[in-house]
Order: sequence, then structure tokens, then C-alpha cells
Amino acid sequence: FLPTRRSGRALIEAFLRRSGGRPLILPRIVPLGDVEEDTLELTGEWGAGEIEGGGEIPPAIPPLRRDLLLSKLIVDWHRKRRQTPPPPEQALLFAGELARLIDQVHTEGLFFDRLADLVPEDLAEHWQITLDFLHIVVDQWPEILAREGCVDPAHRRNLLLDAQAKAWQLRPPQDLVIAAGSTGSIPATARLLSAIARLPNGAVVLPGLDTSLDAESWAALDDTHPQFNLARLLARLEINREDVEDWPAPDVPDSAPARARLISDAMRPAETSDAWVALRSEPAAIAGVARIDCPTPREEAGVIALLMRESLETDHKRAALITPDRDLARRVAAELSRYGIDVDDSGGVALAQTPPAVFLRLTADMIAGKCAPVPFVAALKHPLAGGGAEPSAFRALAREFEKAALRGPRPASGFSGLRAALRESLRASETCDAKSKKRLKAWLDGIEKPAKAFTKLIARKQVPLRDLLAAHIAFTETMAASDSESGGARLWAGDAGEALADLLAELMEAAADALQDFGPISGTDYPALLETAMRGRFVRPKYGRHPRLFIWGLLEARLQHVDRVILSSLNEGTWPLAPPVDPWMSRPMRVKFGLPPPERRIGLSAHDFAEGFCAPEVFLTRAARVEGQPTVPSRWLLRLDAALAPDQKIPRATRYLDWLETLESPQRIVPVPAPAPKPAPALRPRKFSVTEVETLIRDPYAIFAKKILRLAPLDPLDADPGAAERGSFIHDILDQFIRLNPELPEDSHTRLIALGEQIFGDALAHPGVRAFWWPRFLRIAGWFLETERNRRSNGIAVLATETKGILEIPVEGGFVMLTGKADRIDRIPGGLAILDYKTGAVPSAKQVRAGLAPQLPLEAAIAAAGKFENVAPGPVAELVYVHLTGRDPPGDVMVLDAESLEMTPDQLAARTVADLSRLLGRYADPNTPYRSRPRPMFARKMGDYDHLARVKEWSAGLGDDA
Repeated sequence: FLPTRRSGRALIEAFLRRSGGRPLILPRIVPLGDVEEDTLELTGEWGAGEIEGGGEIPPAIPPLRRDLLLSKLIVDWHRKRRQTPPPPEQALLFAGELARLIDQVHTEGLFFDRLADLVPEDLAEHWQITLDFLHIVVDQWPEILAREGCVDPAHRRNLLLDAQAKAWQLRPPQDLVIAAGSTGSIPATARLLSAIARLPNGAVVLPGLDTSLDAESWAALDDTHPQFNLARLLARLEINREDVEDWPAPDVPDSAPARARLISDAMRPAETSDAWVALRSEPAAIAGVARIDCPTPREEAGVIALLMRESLETDHKRAALITPDRDLARRVAAELSRYGIDVDDSGGVALAQTPPAVFLRLTADMIAGKCAPVPFVAALKHPLAGGGAEPSAFRALAREFEKAALRGPRPASGFSGLRAALRESLRASETCDAKSKKRLKAWLDGIEKPAKAFTKLIARKQVPLRDLLAAHIAFTETMAASDSESGGARLWAGDAGEALADLLAELMEAAADALQDFGPISGTDYPALLETAMRGRFVRPKYGRHPRLFIWGLLEARLQHVDRVILSSLNEGTWPLAPPVDPWMSRPMRVKFGLPPPERRIGLSAHDFAEGFCAPEVFLTRAARVEGQPTVPSRWLLRLDAALAPDQKIPRATRYLDWLETLESPQRIVPVPAPAPKPAPALRPRKFSVTEVETLIRDPYAIFAKKILRLAPLDPLDADPGAAERGSFIHDILDQFIRLNPELPEDSHTRLIALGEQIFGDALAHPGVRAFWWPRFLRIAGWFLETERNRRSNGIAVLATETKGILEIPVEGGFVMLTGKADRIDRIPGGLAILDYKTGAVPSAKQVRAGLAPQLPLEAAIAAAGKFENVAPGPVAELVYVHLTGRDPPGDVMVLDAESLEMTPDQLAARTVADLSRLLGRYADPNTPYRSRPRPMFARKMGDYDHLARVKEWSAGLGDDA
């Protein structure tokens, strides 16, 4: 009898190593933590009279079936109290916690009828409600179990172990029976160990019993001490610690006695820790022990990988990482892959994170989300997506469809919304040919057709879970099919596929009967319910990957021995874990009920640490900061430091951190020059807008990428309207309002607001737009009308809004066309005024004078030449920025006239055109490169093409402005 299946496999491997690979008849090996009836030696003599109520031991209720039935009880309890029941996924989570409590009660041999002894009147109202809730496992759950013909898993384990103990009491076996490695923390296990110890050929092998601890400390043991459970077991066995003999293993090297004494002293109970003052540990105690404090978990994982890789340099040397931190275990496995090492992580991978489960969840989210862009793209770009075609070709069409129909604001819901978005996009596209249009439509048809049944079910408010599962599986298998394999062959392949298939089969079986009582669910609740059902399921490799390197959790590490042990994540709160918060009972309630205190888990963790610390070679690692927060060293590290003599310290193996830094540092850094493309003259643009001129001045490379490479930035998926859209809305509203209301009628405010509602349109459905932009627009509307009335009272007349103009700029060898669209042109005393509405930052007069903001001066040049539509030529007297923020104040008017510009706007316009002519002339020269950010102090913080220009690679040292 061994504690776990993992220790059983380790024993089998030990037999094989001992035999040199020769065939052996192995003993029967039974895992105590997962005992089954067919693995025990139960004779007919224990039978009917030994089991309460007579008959055979009932089967254990399947876990998912139990959770679903408990979920029904939870929902019914809330309804009886006229409370809103939790959604199905939360009810399933609560059921899982309740199931754990049920198993814990059975494990400790308790009964729920003791709840009545807790005296609710003495407790706070919250705990009274909790106790009332727990009565469902007293009054209703036993009836459900009887109807199901099952018992709880922990109860069944107790029955099996007790039955085995009684069977051997009646007929002791003549063969050798050994129970090894168990601390007897489960009472039923302790009873079986007691029976084995009394057999004629029985033996109980205790793991890591401390025979050197003084009697005073032994008597003061508490739940957090590593020897606490062993002390309880010895008391149950009625055996004195002094009577326990060492296991005879002459060929197995013993732990260093000095090391064992050190960890024993370090773990002393608090009552006898004053002995540390007089301790004088031997140098041999820390021989073979080293400690590494790493900056972050990333470095910790890298150092551990180096330690494990180094151990392979010695023939037959075996190494193991022992850690309760699953994130660190995954990091180390990934780090080892850089050395070509595929290591066995005994903790496995969460089923929900495996590719088949991820694809199943994504297809559910896609349909439940009514084909919203993000879940739609995530599902159909998954590696398992094939849709009956060659997978890479299918995903290429998914990317093409994404660019054609899904970038920008969200389309209307469902497949009909996707079709409408695709039609609109294809209608506006100048590059998509008829063949491409047909291919994209056929691709969408191939997804919509198999999704119809699932879509119809998931839209219903009440639908049986079994029907949803069947439709979902059928749709997912269709989407997983390729041109050469069926969807089932791809989806259910490998360890992860098999584990997912087992879960779904269990869920289907549970849904078939249990949900007749549980009732139908809403289709929109299905994805969350499915994800919750996957919680706690892990996929573990059937066979070890590397024969000499291992990653173990605390449970898996028990009874296993290697040459080099790495004890990691030694931070308080991680190892040991902080005592869990019991959602059902307070500490006094647990004590009165008879449940063990949460600190008992710390004692088990302490025992695991002490066992690992006695390995021949030990490395202790921790991270000084986790997620940016400083950490506290584990209490066991602090105890070791306290138990060592003042002149002794555990050696720090900093060389591994140095090796890691060397490994990750490049031998030399080669500076990368900024891009400076020089396209041929024929490729250089001959047409610019007034806004592109500013880009040409500040970031010529962006013009190269946009107008020569013809690359346009992609809009985000499912984008909320951004700052650019807000500016467009405001521009459109003011433009149409002025066109429709040239005389500003009395109800101008009402008309302006109505026009705003019309133009904002569907964007008002976005919470951010409704909560922030719309109130700002309301403030802008009032301010704008007041300002407009003041302008018109001063004799200012509107000539045009959103009017287009073209101007030819002479350059060497021809002309460059300059286009512009003026937000508004007014007639004022003294000439024309060019207005620009700004919802973002406004350039300063100094920037305009310096030519860094040439938009309005260039529009002034176009107006002076009479090149704007419906605007006669004339002198420009003012350049005006109308800053519309909607804050306090809602807006501001910045007038640039002859005084603020230190020249007339016409003079500034003429100078700007001359400067532009020279600039364009230089870029007509094939030897002039289009540089990225040639003036970093004037560049914007982030440009659309900065990643293409790889600015971060070459701009180091240019300062924050770069």
C-alpha cells in the first residue's frame, strides 16, 4: 500500500532498476488515495454483516453528476427563500465547494447531524444563514444518494478500507503486507495501517519519522509541525516512537545525520525554539545545500532549468524540481525546451488550457456571442480549425475575412450581420476581385450551415443541457474537420483529446438523468457552465518524458528520491500556502464540529519540505519579487537561518544567476541604423493632402509606407469609436447644422441636439460614448451656439463648410498636387478666415510660425488663390483653431492674426508654400531618403508605422521624445 499512484509507478521503476531490466513478477501495489474494490483482498467473510444496512458497498456517485445534483439543491434553496438563484456556472462552483466539504466530513468520520450542536443563536446572522443552507446535505442529499444507489467517494473509500481491515482481522493473510509512506492523516487509512501493523507478516513503513527530536518537543507538537500526523498515527497504533526500527536497506545511502538533525532542530515547536540559542550545527549539516534568491520568477525558472540541465552532465544522475507553484513548473518546462529537453511535469496541464478544450470553448463563445468579432476570429484562426478544408488555407481565409469585414466597429449580430458587413466592405473595396468575393461568401456559408442547429438552441432561454452539448460537439467536430481527417479524429486525438472526450461523456451522462431534476438552462449560460465543468481536470502524460529529470508537486514527490532536489517557490504564501478560507464554517465552528484546523495542511507541507531537504544535494530557490510585489521568504528558510550557528550560513550559489545572465546576454550589440529608403523617382508621390505635409515634415517614413508601399493601418477588432471617430462626429454635426440652418433659428439648440443623435447613431449604444462623449457634446452644443451668435453679431458670415480645394505646387520637373478640405471658411471684415475644428490637441502659434503645423497656412494659400470650391479668392486675415473639448470650458477659440503670427496670414501662407516647394523638390531627388523621425523632438509619441520602421531598435539613447 502506497499513498499515491505516482509513488506506485516509482516503486515499479525501482524494481526494474534493481533487476537490471529483467522481467519480474511484481507485488500487488495499491494506492491508498485512490483505492478500488478490485485491488483489495476482500473475502466473502467480511460481507453483509460488516456493512451497515447489509449488502455490497455501493458505487461512488460520479463527480459531475454529484455537482449537478447539488447545483439543483442550491438553486432550489435560493428560490424557497425568494432570492435570485445564482447562474448555473456559479451554482456549479458552489456545488464543487459543497462536495469538498462533504468529502472532508466523511474523511474525518463525522456526520452532518452534528450541525445541530453548533447552536445558531450564538453565531452571527451570516453563519446562521450558512448553517441553514448546509441543512440541504442533512435533509435532502442522503435521499438523493439513496435514490441514485450511490455513496459519496470519500465515504466509499472509508468503507473499502474498513472492509479490508475487517477482512484481515477475520482471516489474516500469510503473505507479506507492507504499507509504506503514509502518515495516516485520513482516519480510515490510519485504521487500515493499524490492522496491517498487527498482521503476522505485516509492516508499516513510516516516512521520515524523526527519532532524534527530544521528548519535550515531541509532546509539544502542533498541527503545523512536520511530525504531527506521524505522532497521531503512532498514538493510534499504540506504539512508542522509541520502538520504531529503521528500515533495513543496506544498499540505499542514508541521509546525512547532521542534515537530518539540522532540519529537526529548525522545525522545533515554538515552545522549545529557545534551544536554537545553544545549537551548534555541524559543517556537514549544510554540505551539499545551496540557496539561490532570484530577482523574479522568470530568473528563478531559468536558474532551475540550468540546475537540471547541469545534472545531466553526470552519468545516471537524476534531478527533480519540487514546487507547489504550477506557474513556475510550466515556466521551467518551457525553459528546459531551449535545451531540447522534454520533461515530465507530474502536475499536468489544466484541461481547459489544452488545444482541444480551448477550441471547444472558443466555438461555444463564438455562437453564444452572436459572432462578435473577437470570439469569431479566435475560434476560426485556432490551429484545429479546418472547416473541411486544408487547415492553413481555411485560416488564411479567416484572416482575409477578418480584414474585409471585422476590423473597426462591431457589425450587427449573428451571421446576418457578418454578411451585411462583408457586402458593405466588398462594395467599397477597390482591390477585391469577383473571385475573392465569391470565395469569402462561400467560406462564410460553410460555417453558417453547420452552426444553425447550435445557434438556434443557444438562443433559447430554456434548453436541456444534453441537447446543447450534442449540438455543440457536432458543430465543433465539423469545424475541426480537414480535407484529409474527420473532425473527431483531430479533436479527440492524444491525451488531451481523450481527457476532453471523457469529460464530455461524463457530462452527457450526468445531463441525461440528473438534469431532469436540475432543469433546462439558458443558452447564454452554456459557455460559462462548460468552462466551470472543466475546472479541476488535468491532463497528465501517460508515460514519463525524460528518464532522469522530473517536475513534481508536493503530493507526487512523496516517497520519491533523486540525487539532486530543487525545492522552489520558497516564499510565504506559496510554500507553505496560506491556510484556505472556509466558505462554510468559521474556525470555532470547525473546532466544535470536529473538522481539523486549516493549519494541518501546513504540517503536511512542512513534512514534504523536510523530506526533500534531506536529499544528497539540495538547492533552495525563491523569487524576491512576484508580479512586481516584494515577497517574504518561507518560514522554513527563516527557521533554517535561525537554527544555524551564528558563523554559519547556507551557501549562496550565485554562479547560476551569473550563468543565466551570460546565457541571455548577447555577445555584442550591433547598432541598427534608422531606415532610409530611397525609392525610384517614378514611385515617389506627386499628390499630398495638407495634413500629409505635416507628416512629411515630422515623419517622412510614414509617407513612404502609406503612399509608396501602400500600407494602411488596420482598425482594431470590435473597436469602440475612438478619438478620430469622435472628431468626425463633431465635424459632421457642425457641418450639417450650418448648412441646414444658415440663419440660426430660435430652436437651434433643439435642432443641433437632434442632429447629434442622428449622426452619433449606433455609436450611442457603446457605454463609453453614451457616458463620456455624449455629455461632452451636449456641453459643446451650448458653447458653440453662443460663440456662433457672437461671431455673427460682429458681421461674420459663413461662406463654406467642408469645402475642397486643389493647388499646384511647382517643383523641379513639374508640379505636385496639394489637396485640402477646409472645415469652414468665413467672410470677416478685412478678408477671409480659415477655421479648423479640433477635438484633440491644438498647435501653438510658435509651431505654426515655424512650419511644423502647416495645415492652416496651406489652406490659406489655396483660399488666396481662389482654389476652394464656391469661395472667391481674397486675402486671408485670420487663421482660427476652434478647440472643442466638452470639458470646462467646453471650447475655446484661438485666433492667429498678423499680431500673433508676427506677419500676415497671407505672408505666412506664401512662405509656407515656398518652403513646401523646396521640400518637395528635395524628395523628388532619388538620393533623398524617407527617414523615420528625422526630428525626434517634434515627432508624435506613437505613429502608425513606428513598428514597421522598428523605431525601438535604433532609437535607444535618443531620449523620451524618440
